[in-house]
Amino acid sequence: MKSLYNFIIKPYNQRYDNVKKVDNKELIINTSIENHIFVSKKAVVVSTPAAFDTDVKPGDVVYVHHNVFRRWYDQKGRERNSALYFKEDLYFCSPDQIYMYNGKCNLNYCFVKPIKNKSYLSTSKEKEHFGILKYSNNALEAVGIRSGALVVFTPNSEFEFIINEEKLYCMKSNDIALTNEYEGNEKENNRSRKKSCS
Repeated sequence: MKSLYNFIIKPYNQRYDNVKKVDNKELIINTSIENHIFVSKKAVVVSTPAAFDTDVKPGDVVYVHHNVFRRWYDQKGRERNSALYFKEDLYFCSPDQIYMYNGKCNLNYCFVKPIKNKSYLSTSKEKEHFGILKYSNNALEAVGIRSGALVVFTPNSEFEFIINEEKLYCMKSNDIALTNEYEGNEKENNRSRKKSCS
C-alpha cells in the first residue's frame, strides 16, 4: 500500500496528547478536539511515496504538522476527521508536513529551545523571539549556524513541540533572523506544559 506523492503515517500513541500522570493517576488536561496545542504531532511512517526516493523509511518516528491528526466540527456540529484521514488509524502526510525524522530536521525546518527571560519588568517566563538552536539543518549549517547557537527568530513563526520532554519551537530556516553572542548568563527554559510521550 503506497500513495503516489504522500507518506502514509499513523499516530505514535494516540491522536491527542492531552493526558498527564499525577501521582500514578491520569489527568485529562484538555477535552476540546479543536485545540491544536494538544493534538499529537508524533507519528510512525507506514509507507513512503511511490513517486520519489526519500531518506525517511517505514517505521521511522516523525514529527508532523498538528492538522494531520486534528478533528473538527462542521457547521452542523458533526465531528469530522481532517482532510488527510485515509482509513482506520492511517493518514496521508505530504513531505512538507514532516518536520523531523529520527532526530534529524526535514527540508528547511529547525527547532529552537526557548531561554529564560531575565527582565524583572516582564511577566513572560521566556525571552521573546530568542532561543538556542537545538536541531539545525543543512541550509543553516552551510552559513555557519549550528546546533547550540543563540538565535533570534521572527515573531509568530514558531510552532510548539514537546520532544524528549523539552519544549521546542519549530520554524523554517528563513525565520532565523540573526545569531547573537552568548553573554554567559543565558539559561534554557526547560519547563513544558506536560511530559512528552517519548
